[in-house]
Amino acid sequence: MADLSRRSLLRGQWRRSHAIRPPWSLAEPSFSEGCARCEACISACETGVLIIGEGGYPECDFQRAECTFCRRCVDACEVAVFNLQADTPWLQHATINQHCLAQRGVECRSCQDNCEPNAIRFRPRLGGISVPELDTDLCNGCGACVRGCPTQAISITGSEDGK
Repeated sequence: MADLSRRSLLRGQWRRSHAIRPPWSLAEPSFSEGCARCEACISACETGVLIIGEGGYPECDFQRAECTFCRRCVDACEVAVFNLQADTPWLQHATINQHCLAQRGVECRSCQDNCEPNAIRFRPRLGGISVPELDTDLCNGCGACVRGCPTQAISITGSEDGK
């Protein structure tokens, strides 16, 4: 939902927000219609990645922590807003933007150091610093790479339905 208030407009926050819901969440319309905003999932989260987002709905804040896919949020929820039959927790993955230090010629491998599934690797470059390459097939969207990035060059993105 777009926030068209003057304050948001002046802060450049007028664009539609794409909150990342907890793993295994239903698609956005179904999730927001069914979520009781009771905060049980936020309290149960072992890493603290879940926060109270816009409208009181839970969302992931990867600047705080990563998701370990422990399923505690799912177990704590008393309403049917999670797809327990899904093969994967979500279709999110990391993206690396132009602010990446390595892409600007400065040695940094913070994202690779924090990436447990080894989805981020550095390709050597002749006469320059190695640059990151992301294997989206290996990336599970946990967000461990986000917090460690000194320039906030990494974000977690996914399909349009927030799943």
